[in-house]
Amino acid sequence: MNSKLTAMSERLFRVFSSPSFLAMKGQANEMPIFIQAYEPYLDGAVRQMIGSLAGRLRNTGVVLKTVDLFDLVLEELEAHRVLDPLLSGEAKFGKVAVLETLQNYSDPKTHLIPRLMEAIGDDGTQLTLITGPGRLFPFLRTHTILEALQPAMVRHPVVIFFPGEYDQDSTAGSHLRLFGSMPSPKINNPYYRATNLDSYRL
Repeated sequence: MNSKLTAMSERLFRVFSSPSFLAMKGQANEMPIFIQAYEPYLDGAVRQMIGSLAGRLRNTGVVLKTVDLFDLVLEELEAHRVLDPLLSGEAKFGKVAVLETLQNYSDPKTHLIPRLMEAIGDDGTQLTLITGPGRLFPFLRTHTILEALQPAMVRHPVVIFFPGEYDQDSTAGSHLRLFGSMPSPKINNPYYRATNLDSYRL
């Protein structure tokens, strides 16, 4: 693990193991959604770091879950018996049809958010770490997931690891830049107040 990831891992360990963070103190009426952006070239290393971090946190007694958005989409396709026909008939269907199918079954409101809420559960989990948004491009953009979330859905801190940049501006709104170059549209969900973990202080 390089020095940059080591520093990130240690900082996140301190934050995620803090009782005040887990209790969502200081969030007021804002949703406990957090974005941890990182440089895209570190994607594979970040996934490994998250695995090690999750193990350390569990050893301290933190009850957490790790969820990969890409795996959720695959589970949704399998549940609707679409994955195997899609894989075996990709050449016959064509790229446009395949992309439309993936977009349909990863639609946040009708498919992905219900599956995400099922994965997160309401069984005493204190923290959820979400990975995989970069693996879903171009058929799903992270901002659409964030816009579909409602306050009542999230009862503990949820952290999305994002390969790119997250910009917050009081006048221009919030924007996610996947891979640091492709900005999302302005996030318009009035409930959405994701916190940039780079600026979070205990």
